[in-house]
Amino acid sequence: MTLTEMRYIVALARERHFGKAAEACHVSQPTLSVALKKVEGQLGAALFERTASDVRITALGERIVAQARRVLDEAVKLEEIAEATGDPMSGQLRVGIIYTIAPYLLPQLIPALSREAPRMPLFLKEDFTGNLIPALKAGELDVIVIALPFAEPGLVAQPVYDEPFRVVVPASHPWGQRDEVSADELDGQNLLLLGQGNCFRDQVLESCPRLTAPDALEHSLEGSSLETIRYMVASGAGVAVMPSTAADPLIGKEPMVKVLPFSGVQPKRTVGLVWRVTFPRPQAIDAMRAALLSCRLAGATAAR
Repeated sequence: MTLTEMRYIVALARERHFGKAAEACHVSQPTLSVALKKVEGQLGAALFERTASDVRITALGERIVAQARRVLDEAVKLEEIAEATGDPMSGQLRVGIIYTIAPYLLPQLIPALSREAPRMPLFLKEDFTGNLIPALKAGELDVIVIALPFAEPGLVAQPVYDEPFRVVVPASHPWGQRDEVSADELDGQNLLLLGQGNCFRDQVLESCPRLTAPDALEHSLEGSSLETIRYMVASGAGVAVMPSTAADPLIGKEPMVKVLPFSGVQPKRTVGLVWRVTFPRPQAIDAMRAALLSCRLAGATAAR
């Protein structure tokens, strides 16, 4: 079994979907399927059970995938030992960023990092935290930008900046004439949230404890992205909680919404970098952090 074939079966075990696994491995679905059939033919047993709607891993598959993960982890270490002999500030840096950060950070991060490390181009991947972590551990990414806290053996997490939350309401909303809103007041509103699985949705609910009550989200609606939610607010569909980097630029530029701070203690998220302990280019991480801190992100302040 080759390392490439191991990556395919590990990805399929993680995604439980041939199309998504193929996309994660940057190959076509037929290529992944043929490789899996080859491996199963060599072993003389199935690693996965396929149905019309599901992919399930067999008992043998669990053992094979666990061993493949260990082999791939060691292969990454070999690659990193070889990379350590070169210039750490040249060559591609593979960066993963969650969806609710990337659109607001990248326009400033790219030129800032170009100034810090002009010979270090970026490979960028936007995804959910739950998908970026396995890609980082597998060596498919070098560093990721996510919301903290996060802790897992073998990975280092470093806070970079704090980002307060805002309440965004239609300009015609009764709150449109106010200067601030308390978190408790969101209970009972038509609250617009990101879908299940998005960490920012969870952060919003954590910052407003009354929203975790059984009927608190009875009138909530879901949007696929913060930009979609912004337009839903403008249309009058409801109110939303957004990070300052997405909300503050609307002030004075989007007449159909009003951006309000929270009263009292400001809910916030801490954005940071996560990388493997064994990553051999700490200078590249330092450059990435310096570039992040040099960005003038709306409402954000350096993490303490």
